[in-house]
Amino acid sequence: MADKQKRNVTVRELAKAAGVSIGTVSRALRGQPGLSEQTRADVLRVAQELGYDTGKLHTGKPKRILFLYNRVIGALATNQFYSIVLHGAETACREAGVQLSLMSVAPGDDVASKVRRFESDALLSAGYFDSDTLAAIRQCELPLVLVDHFFAGAHCINDDNLHGAWLATRHLLEGGAKRPAAIFGPMIHHSVALRAKGFRRALFEAKRLSDPDYEVTLDPALSYTDAGRDAMRRLLALKPRPDVVFAYNDETALNAIAVCLEAGLRVPEDIRFIGYDDIVAASHNKPSLSTIRVDKEMLGQVATKALIDGDTAPCDTLLPVELVVRDSSRSGRTR
Repeated sequence: MADKQKRNVTVRELAKAAGVSIGTVSRALRGQPGLSEQTRADVLRVAQELGYDTGKLHTGKPKRILFLYNRVIGALATNQFYSIVLHGAETACREAGVQLSLMSVAPGDDVASKVRRFESDALLSAGYFDSDTLAAIRQCELPLVLVDHFFAGAHCINDDNLHGAWLATRHLLEGGAKRPAAIFGPMIHHSVALRAKGFRRALFEAKRLSDPDYEVTLDPALSYTDAGRDAMRRLLALKPRPDVVFAYNDETALNAIAVCLEAGLRVPEDIRFIGYDDIVAASHNKPSLSTIRVDKEMLGQVATKALIDGDTAPCDTLLPVELVVRDSSRSGRTR
């Protein structure tokens, strides 16, 4: 009976009984720093009383890390952001002698059973997951780090989205923008919401009014390419039309530029653009795309190193970003 009880007690139940967070329980059981001795002792006492099976804990450097990504985004190999994050994770694992596996996850999946098949010691979750899927990932009770996502109580690694969008918008404003516009994705995404905030903050600091008509969101009913093109057409229909556009990522910016060129507009002479992420296609486009450079490989490396070092305490680590000015936003200030 006692053995059965041990197998059934979860970290979540232990945290509730001890009156602390799941992260606190994890740190206490693993002997990690950041807790008072009293809190650690209380957690260990409750664990003993409930018969928690400490054999479920993976202590020391993990031997196997599982990289999780959202299948909704499509094939990881063709994703110009997360494929590079994966490469950074792979580099960190190779240097540490840790095995890295890859698994896609989507809403409705039996996440726990799929994770068990990989026999992994730690999880690296890349990108946005809906609340139910993320809850299922966390319930696997393995050390977890989130990349390009945020959840209170989790160890999160993000680029500085707010500052990056502020840099991009300030650059457009300093070039003489009269009618700034923006294209955003779903605001439920942590990074998108912060980029929208950075855009508006730059306008506010420049004493410019933020006109909601000049902020458009991708239509979720359309394919990704069609949504970007549709968003730009909606902006071009405004009277007067925008003279600069901040797009929340590079792919959207490139689709928007294509619409403008098809409409006979010149970029940057008639309308200027800046994107975000600095994907490979940004520098090869005609015109080349100004953007905010995110060190995508470093995101993967930093997140993986945290798992390898056992540093999974709740936090939101922000990696710096860089403004990259190319042809699409250059201004002669002659318009």
